[in-house]
Amino acid sequence: MATTRRTFLSAASVVYSLSPAATLFGQGGTDSVNLGYIGSGVRGKQLIDEFAEVPGAKGIAVADLYDGCRQRAKEQLGEGIWTGKEYRAVLDNKNVHAVVIATPDHWHEKIVLDALSAGKHVYVEKPMTWSIAEGPRIIAAAKRSGKVLQVGSQAKTSALTAKAKELVASGALGKVNMIRMANHRNSAEGAWQYPVPSDASEKTIDWATWQGRTKKRAFDPKIVFQWRRFWDYSGGVAADLFVHQFTQMHEIMGVKAPVSAVSQGGIYKWKDGRTVPDVMNSLVEYPEGFIVDVYVNQANGQAPRGIYIYGDEATLLVEFNRLTLTPEAKGGKAQLYGSINFPKKLRDEYLAQFAGETRAPRPEPKDVPIERGPSHNWWFIDSIRNNKPSRENAEEGHYAAAAAHLCNLAWRHKTRAAWDPATGKVKL
Repeated sequence: MATTRRTFLSAASVVYSLSPAATLFGQGGTDSVNLGYIGSGVRGKQLIDEFAEVPGAKGIAVADLYDGCRQRAKEQLGEGIWTGKEYRAVLDNKNVHAVVIATPDHWHEKIVLDALSAGKHVYVEKPMTWSIAEGPRIIAAAKRSGKVLQVGSQAKTSALTAKAKELVASGALGKVNMIRMANHRNSAEGAWQYPVPSDASEKTIDWATWQGRTKKRAFDPKIVFQWRRFWDYSGGVAADLFVHQFTQMHEIMGVKAPVSAVSQGGIYKWKDGRTVPDVMNSLVEYPEGFIVDVYVNQANGQAPRGIYIYGDEATLLVEFNRLTLTPEAKGGKAQLYGSINFPKKLRDEYLAQFAGETRAPRPEPKDVPIERGPSHNWWFIDSIRNNKPSRENAEEGHYAAAAAHLCNLAWRHKTRAAWDPATGKVKL
């Protein structure tokens, strides 16, 4: 039976499943993919654990500028792995097939380009770039290299995202006109006030190298462990948090990039020396005919992270592990409020035309169950082993990051930022 909009709106539940990960590998893969980790902080630690669960992936080298992170990496992967400060040693290691990059944003482009030049496959944490201009350079390098480059926005390849994309494409929501993407995190951890280890000093951290090409300043361990609070090293809430949702929303909606953004916000709570806002709200326009209202609030913890997709037939709520579909109310053509100014006789005549047509109550939300599929990390290894295209390539990573950068440009310049994705030109 053909799937229709009504099929989706009336179904109590729809199950979407993927085959078990072990059955998805083709027959042509190598025995294992040896991974070298560049950057092993909070996210780098998680990536080591995540890739350890992927069949065919093996961590053999870790580069980090803080002694403590290298020691912790050995606690995860074993004393026999190579560790050091210089990431180029990882690139020179012929036993390393692919690198996993989880450094601060200001180092991403340099290390990605060096890794591709060295013939390595690349997994780079989101955001792929620190600025819009870096995107095309990485795209070109990835194409020249012939290597797999996958950007690390985990929701891009999830079964939940695939199901949401299917629902939208089916017409279940009707014409989508607006999307709202929310992220609340009112805590020191949510606001990136991460603890600084007691041994942090210039003896245990290569501060000169860590700064890279940014403005040189006196050593401050808080910058090393809380770098997301500063423009010199990150893109703030937009590049760190908006970009997750932009990536997922682009996949669900089948769109490429926005064309303009306006932003408001400021440093409203966390008066800790940060230069990026802790509350930021942007309104982003897409050429497909809808707008996106996206915000992060680090001063309130009321709502969970979620994406609301509003259509004229239904609304889809996309949460971390849940999809909820709510159809629009139907029926009831008679305008009760709009006719209250009529004389009684005329109003009675008007309402009589719609006898028996009462407006249905708003339908209750319905869960759309999702079965777990392979992880984002798994897809990277699968692409390498079986010579498949990246599931989040450089172009997709560029457009998601650029959407966040566009929001930042609008906020920092206090104006509407317009962008032509084809030429890369921004007009402020």
